[in-house]
Amino acid sequence: MIRTAQRGFTLIELVVVIVILGILAAFAVPRFMGLEDQARVAAVNAMAGSLRSAATMAHGVWEASGTPATIVVPGAPNSVTMLNGYPTANARGVVLLLQDTSGFTVTGGGTIYTPNGAKTASCEVTYVAASTTAPFTLTFAGLPATATPAAIQKALQTNC
Repeated sequence: MIRTAQRGFTLIELVVVIVILGILAAFAVPRFMGLEDQARVAAVNAMAGSLRSAATMAHGVWEASGTPATIVVPGAPNSVTMLNGYPTANARGVVLLLQDTSGFTVTGGGTIYTPNGAKTASCEVTYVAASTTAPFTLTFAGLPATATPAAIQKALQTNC
């Protein structure tokens, strides 16, 4: 008679593995709970960077073109309306210069950018058009453009 050896894990080995996985999960889950909110804050900051870059690059094209009322940017579907050398805050302004706004709800004629899934409507960056005497400004979470970076980040973390 040939004897075959049984293969497999004992009940004790399985219980030990389950306990170890439970302990790891207890430490890992709290670390990853706030990542969604942090991702939204980072997305708002990234959109602000895109708006700054688009406005600044359009300003360079405007100066190189001889300061016209509108500029033509390759890839933009229409000419971009300028005010004081910066794109206006409407449907013919800065929104035409952004290549990708996916993940954001764009309201206010292309001036307010809110990430999808935000806790409140105040999780936003707003492009405020140039006046006749100053360049554009960005406001975050409803705070004025003069707010400190720490106050802006705190407001975004609260609202996003």
